Amino acid sequence: MAHKKGVGSSKNGRESASQRLGVKIFGGQKCVAGNIIVRQRGTVHYPGTNVGMGKDHTLYALVDGVVTFKKGSYKGRQDRSVVSVEAKAEA
Repeated sequence: MAHKKGVGSSKNGRESASQRLGVKIFGGQKCVAGNIIVRQRGTVHYPGTNVGMGKDHTLYALVDGVVTFKKGSYKGRQDRSVVSVEAKAEA
């Protein structure tokens, strides 16, 4: 009697793991130097003061402080989303 082999698991397994992109620390929240603020593909948000950008466009804090998101100027363009960290005052 002809049978077709049951192929359950070999037809599965094409789903890739999620990349966990997005804003990790929102505006008004405190951050520590080195904290990742935004993980993104391409430059949706641009680095402002006290923020660095990694080779995969990840934005991270360079100093301890409070995160701010603003629509503002970045290299001559006025419509960019710019992420900055306001350094906390040294006590």
